[in-house]
Amino acid sequence: QVQLVESGGGLVQAGGSLRLSCAASGSIFRFMAMDWYRQAPGKQRELVAAITSGGNTNYVGSVKGRFTISRDNAKKTLYLQMNSLKLEDTAIYYCHTGWGSSDYWGQGTQVTVSS
Repeated sequence: QVQLVESGGGLVQAGGSLRLSCAASGSIFRFMAMDWYRQAPGKQRELVAAITSGGNTNYVGSVKGRFTISRDNAKKTLYLQMNSLKLEDTAIYYCHTGWGSSDYWGQGTQVTVSS
C-alpha cells in the first residue's frame, strides 16, 4: 500500500511560482515512476509531468520550459516546481504512481492563478 500526500498549492498571480510536494509512504519510493496530473474545472484529468525511478523526465507541451519535476528518494518526496504560471494552469494537481496492478493517487492540491 502506498499513500501519497500533496502540499504546496495556493493562490498566485500570473507570472508567479509555486512548488508542489508529494510525500510518499512505504519503502519502495525509489523504485517507482511518479507523475503529476491536473484537472481543471470542466476538463479531463491530464498528465503534466512524469519522472522515472532513474530520474528521466517528460512534460506535456504546455508546461515545457516552465515546470520541473524532481524527486528526493531519501525524503520519499516528489516535487513540481512551477514557474511563469498562467491562468490556464489553474487546476487541482494530483500526485500519482502505479505499482503492480494498482494505481495510487493523492488527495490533490488546488492551484489557482489570478490575473
